[in-house]
Amino acid sequence: MSAAHSQDDEDTFKILIATDIHLGYLEKDAVRGNDTYVTFNEILDHAQKNEVDFILLGGDLFHENKPSRKTVHSCLESLRKYCMGDRPVQFEILSDQAVNFHSSKFPWVNYQDENLNISIPVFSIHGNHDDPTGAESLCALDILSCAGLLNHFGRSASVEKIDISPVLLRKGRTKIALYGLGAIPDERLYRMFVNKQVTMLRPKEDEESWFNLFVIHQNRSKHGATNYIPEQFLDDFINLVVWGHEHECKIAPSQNEQQGFYVSQPGSSVVTSLSPGEAVKKHIGLLHVKGKKMKMQKIALETVRTFHMEDIVLADHPDLFNPDNPKVTQAIQAFCMEKVELMLDNAERERLGNPRQPEKPLIRLRVDYAGGFEPFSVHRFSQKYMDRVANPKDIIHFFRHREQKEKNDSDINFGKLVSRPASEGMTLRVEDLVKQYFQTAEKKVQLSLLTERGMGEAVQEFVDKEEKDAIEELVKFQLEKTQRFLKERRTDAEEEKIDEEVRKFRESRKKNAEEEDEEVREAMTRARAHRSEDEVLVAASSDEELMDTGMKGVGDSDDGFPSTLSRGRGRARGRARGARGQNSTARGSSRRGRGSTSQESASSSRTYRSVPVKNMSIMDAFRSSKPEPSLNSSKSYSEVIIDDDSDLEDISIVPSPRVNQRSVSRSSFSKRGSQSQTPRGVDFESDEDEFDPFKSTATSRRTK
Repeated sequence: MSAAHSQDDEDTFKILIATDIHLGYLEKDAVRGNDTYVTFNEILDHAQKNEVDFILLGGDLFHENKPSRKTVHSCLESLRKYCMGDRPVQFEILSDQAVNFHSSKFPWVNYQDENLNISIPVFSIHGNHDDPTGAESLCALDILSCAGLLNHFGRSASVEKIDISPVLLRKGRTKIALYGLGAIPDERLYRMFVNKQVTMLRPKEDEESWFNLFVIHQNRSKHGATNYIPEQFLDDFINLVVWGHEHECKIAPSQNEQQGFYVSQPGSSVVTSLSPGEAVKKHIGLLHVKGKKMKMQKIALETVRTFHMEDIVLADHPDLFNPDNPKVTQAIQAFCMEKVELMLDNAERERLGNPRQPEKPLIRLRVDYAGGFEPFSVHRFSQKYMDRVANPKDIIHFFRHREQKEKNDSDINFGKLVSRPASEGMTLRVEDLVKQYFQTAEKKVQLSLLTERGMGEAVQEFVDKEEKDAIEELVKFQLEKTQRFLKERRTDAEEEKIDEEVRKFRESRKKNAEEEDEEVREAMTRARAHRSEDEVLVAASSDEELMDTGMKGVGDSDDGFPSTLSRGRGRARGRARGARGQNSTARGSSRRGRGSTSQESASSSRTYRSVPVKNMSIMDAFRSSKPEPSLNSSKSYSEVIIDDDSDLEDISIVPSPRVNQRSVSRSSFSKRGSQSQTPRGVDFESDEDEFDPFKSTATSRRTK
């Protein structure tokens, strides 16, 4: 190895960048079940062969919030195989690790753990698929972090104000400030940026000498007025943003003209939706950083299942299809078969040059049959390709292109909304559908006490996170709050006046978005705490039943076998049934009263005491408090909330005096929203696959 090359290695960070791996996607599919695991192994293999300094993941390592044992086992197996070894780590951590990894019981980087032998550290933020949930606010990444195989960072400790503290890294004369922000609901984060509640902390010492790298997992494309994060929200002192969540591969850094930084969007490593963005060839990135210059090398993934997609508009072929022809459907089917065969031929030619690619491709043909045409049987069509494609059931999709019209009717056709093609750029969310429904519904079925936003969030939690008590707890919480409001106002016990007060109270809550978000978070915290109580009680009930049944079996069985082998009538009698009944009572009281069990199992939620609201309406609550208003009847709430939720320009590098690592690690941070723009040397090659800033770099001192 030459002395110059040795010096380059001493001062150059090599970072493998990937996002949205989605381990476990379609794991039960007979054809595509292992795709995510195979590609994850390929990514780690590239990291090992290129001898990278560390791997940087931009969220959604797992597809499910609660991954299966197979998925977790496969992930642990791969990380242990490729990331553990004797190769020394060449960089050092300068920041306060207790701040960087504050949510971990082991708040230090894994390669510095004396009990572990890490050769390639992995740094990752969480995404929206694997975000922290539950009473303890844990996610799957926390399991990997506890096992010492991954460093989970970028987790916000507060839902009211976010201070992003960087992980400070140094290798030779190159210093990187690594910022990370895990997935947060886009509308909430948008509002926090607008209200100046997001601050990126910078080191006071030589702050212009750091290469600032920011990893984020949010909507980059605009899906609504506030349902995305504009790039202009980010600070202009950042050099490179690695943007996760968006699945289309745009890994070559593009410059934001207003802010001056570059954005790299690696995209997903597996096809999770049959949309045009997923048809772009998948890549990961090998980022080289030296001083304040960078180079991004694209690495094509070879194990990704090929995906071919095409659109057909029948109305554009009047010479081929006539809606009045009785045999037009057969002609359309023959035309579609010809298109599918052409895509299969293209996929086969592509696979011949890549033996690692899966045999069966993904094929998608979208047919716009507007203009009086009728679709043919998709099921019969797909039967012809069962052994040739990986997605026979989804091979063809019929849709009608509808022109925008003013709608006077208040009915919403949810079926049509769901079947809209992805090309129209609309991402439907459960809470949006709930809000649309209630806003356009008849007056008699509109909400009068609850809010559309709160109900939508609760339904979203119920659907995505399987929080079965989310809706119930939201109703309880908002009902209790309304009852307290009526008691404080001491309105006359007339139904009309009460209805008017409830309406005013509801409108005031809708205008205060932050207060409404707080209500939803509190209700979701209660739902998660409730689930934890249920799990504990069910486990205790099962243990007592097994104990009683086992004792009975030892005493009563004639042949010496335990009676638990036969689940007969006897198991439901005696002490076992009594114990179960008692626990059922405890569950019932927990579900209503939220007593001491809730306080013990949900230490991160508010402390409160509530009444069994199922047995008390608003009128009853009002009347019971009318004769003698008492402060003792109101409930006490503590206000502690935890969310569960490169124009080439050379930069001369002037080596500053070496600072003792101990003193640097204690360096303080200054809160600065943005800094004046400084020249950055970022060099692009003419080749589209990579751009190299090192061509004009002065020859470094030669050392062995």
